[in-house]
Amino acid sequence: MRLTQWTDYTLRVLMYCAATEGREQPVTITEVAEGYGISRSHLMKIVQQLSAQGLLETTRGRGGGMRLMLPASAINIGAVVRATETDFNLVECFDPATNQCRLSSHCRLKGVLWQAMQAYLAVLDGVTLEDLMAPPAGPASAGGGAVRALLPTVALPRNGATPRRSLPVAGLSSAASEIE
Repeated sequence: MRLTQWTDYTLRVLMYCAATEGREQPVTITEVAEGYGISRSHLMKIVQQLSAQGLLETTRGRGGGMRLMLPASAINIGAVVRATETDFNLVECFDPATNQCRLSSHCRLKGVLWQAMQAYLAVLDGVTLEDLMAPPAGPASAGGGAVRALLPTVALPRNGATPRRSLPVAGLSSAASEIE
């Protein structure tokens, strides 16, 4: 299965907001669009949908932007994928309305693929947005510092002359770390 671009961008917006949680200024669509190199107008539609689903709080106008409406630990990735993907038909025979396969009555592939899809979704159901933001467990992440140092970061806005620390966001190039 391949996720649609819509789902990919949806997950990126949520991860970006989670990575910048706790900063003074809300995340802007322009900030995310520039950080990921994604169309601003496409992101506007995604943010509208996330807001309608109760996942993002949005504020218009100067100083506006978006923030997570729920804690990252309460946002289930499997539920997000189910809400954004429109087609879970891996093969033609999954849809009885369009199935033209002559082997359908004798084929076991459909059952195997269905089980694989259920396993795929079960893995996503076991993951929250918070899980995606935490450094991976294991010897390489002792203390988390080594792993975090390898991840690209999102620069947080500066309040006066006081520098603020950056938070990693998976998928952002290191050039994006200068975005404010």
